[in-house]
Amino acid sequence: MHRVLIPVALAAPPPSVPQGQVRQWHGETMGTTWTVSAVLPANRHGDEIDAGIRAVLDNVIAEMSNWSETSDLSRFNRADGDSWVTLPQNAFIVLQAALQVARDSGGAFDPTAGPLVNLWGFGPAGKRTVAPSSDDVARVCQHCGWQRLHADDVDASQRRVRQPGGLSLDVCAIAKGFGVDAVSRYLDGCGVAHHLVEIGGELRGQGLKPDGMPWWVELESPVADADAAQRTLIALLGLSVATSGDYRRYFEADGRRYAHTIDPRTGYPTAHALASVTVIHRECMMADALSTALMVLGPHAGLAFAQRHTLAARLLVRTPDGFDELTTPAFAAMLS
Repeated sequence: MHRVLIPVALAAPPPSVPQGQVRQWHGETMGTTWTVSAVLPANRHGDEIDAGIRAVLDNVIAEMSNWSETSDLSRFNRADGDSWVTLPQNAFIVLQAALQVARDSGGAFDPTAGPLVNLWGFGPAGKRTVAPSSDDVARVCQHCGWQRLHADDVDASQRRVRQPGGLSLDVCAIAKGFGVDAVSRYLDGCGVAHHLVEIGGELRGQGLKPDGMPWWVELESPVADADAAQRTLIALLGLSVATSGDYRRYFEADGRRYAHTIDPRTGYPTAHALASVTVIHRECMMADALSTALMVLGPHAGLAFAQRHTLAARLLVRTPDGFDELTTPAFAAMLS
């Protein structure tokens, strides 16, 4: 039996039912895939929308990808110590949001942890089959830390950031969510108000389908959990959803499993029993970052953080018998 989430209190008022057929576009971006489903107005052409979506996503990469040596973020990472670097508006917005989540989470989310992600084989430097030494972890940690960017190092009036020296920004854990929001805004601007945007499993739905139904999506769960737990569907009506988990990317060495979720506070992959976190939020950018933060915090501190910040969140915790589901009051209130 399925469970459904109907977020009436959080969602926008239902719009009028659109006329037309649902069109779909898809492609690749940020190391993953994207899909857009939308009700195309009669005065819009599919090729035009497809080109516009790709341009939006290409711009996110050009500004924020640390996998691209020519991106604005990479330009900051290469800058000399004590130099100021001006960032494009979108990259600056994402960095400000990332730093806010870092402050709120006590560093569980950290946009300067890219070198650690790289060290553990989950970044541009490529995969690894053995764990790094404790000396290597300690050495890399010395160059990380969101606190290295002081308040007076971020000049909002001119969208510039001061490079303290050797600091490497990595906004991969928030940029996909921003990309979802950016595509949604682009579609709105084109008059394509009824749409569902997905990048790498992170989604935002707006408006309705021609049959009057909202965009229903299934919440992601670990594969092993598929038979043990009920499927949960949510109506994305002006809302976004993002899921972080330890089951997507990992490597095994010396009998241990190392997941790609790195705790920036320790320099090591998380080692608790939390397998998956789903966050529902108006902004996919925030759902993306917050699900990562909760994943690092773990089941107890993560649930407490989510409750304290009134987040709609679901946490799946591994047990000897399968998985336990922990939900916040905001999430539970949506169930019907």
